[in-house]
Amino acid sequence: MNLPSFLWLWRIAAWSMGLSLFTYLLLAISGLSIRGQRRVDKPYPNWLRPLHIGLGVSLVSLVVLLLGIGLVGTLGHYGTLGHSAHLPIGLTVSALTLFSAWSASRISPARPWARSLHLGTNAVLFVGFLGVLATGWQVVQKYLP
Repeated sequence: MNLPSFLWLWRIAAWSMGLSLFTYLLLAISGLSIRGQRRVDKPYPNWLRPLHIGLGVSLVSLVVLLLGIGLVGTLGHYGTLGHSAHLPIGLTVSALTLFSAWSASRISPARPWARSLHLGTNAVLFVGFLGVLATGWQVVQKYLP
């Protein structure tokens, strides 16, 4: 394909990845704060849960944006997918993020398993983010002149 440079797309991806990691960190802090307050049977501030949910929606949006950028950029640059381990790891992180959001929506007193599932998924997601970072760095090196 004779297409224009995709450098602008990779810049968006880099910023989105940085924002995703920062959002994940804020989610971890706010989620652990909520959990800590629940464990000692203290109420947490009224703004904390909506903040946590808003951050979660932001993370899902950023990960879906990154998935789209990766697919469009790779197809545009190479014409095919699957040039590195970044694709399966990225798909796994995308699936884990969506699964985490789904499990969060199930959390209630009637479903005590959902909270554990949500926390466990987020722990695995952390490892996935490390994998995406490592393989993404290798991919970026291919695109830079």
